[in-house]
Amino acid sequence: MKFEHVRHKPPRVLHTERELIVACSPLRSHVNLSTIFRTAGCCGIKQIIATGNAKLVGKIARDGADEVCLTVKNSLAPVLKKLKKDGYVLVGLEQTTHSTPLADYRFNKKMVLVVGSEREGLADDCLALLDAVVEIPVWGLPYSYNVATATSMAMYEYCRQHPNG
Repeated sequence: MKFEHVRHKPPRVLHTERELIVACSPLRSHVNLSTIFRTAGCCGIKQIIATGNAKLVGKIARDGADEVCLTVKNSLAPVLKKLKKDGYVLVGLEQTTHSTPLADYRFNKKMVLVVGSEREGLADDCLALLDAVVEIPVWGLPYSYNVATATSMAMYEYCRQHPNG
């Protein structure tokens, strides 16, 4: 039996809106934030909170513009405190002494994925607020994935665990 492959099939329909928020420390590269924004659109994630001098590169972020809301704040810790009060589980994407490998972690549906900056990672005041920390194992150099790549991997894993929203 021969199958005809058709490009650009429509996206899956979510039964409920995703309760995942991505919160980013100040990122050095607008390209990284734009890549995260585009991937969020693909994953059906509706909200990204960025801090610092956050700007999107239109050519990269364009496809998520109608689906994803970008909110820019001055500082991340106060935002995380409020989200925690609102019942969100705060999960950092960082390599720490007690982090859990991404493949072994069970994501809560109502959560915030907290992402550190490219060089410095998550600040101590943000790390102190987290409920859990996940990391993506690395088998070569450099010692960590690019922030946009790692965030995309984590968003995909969340969606894999919660395929219907």
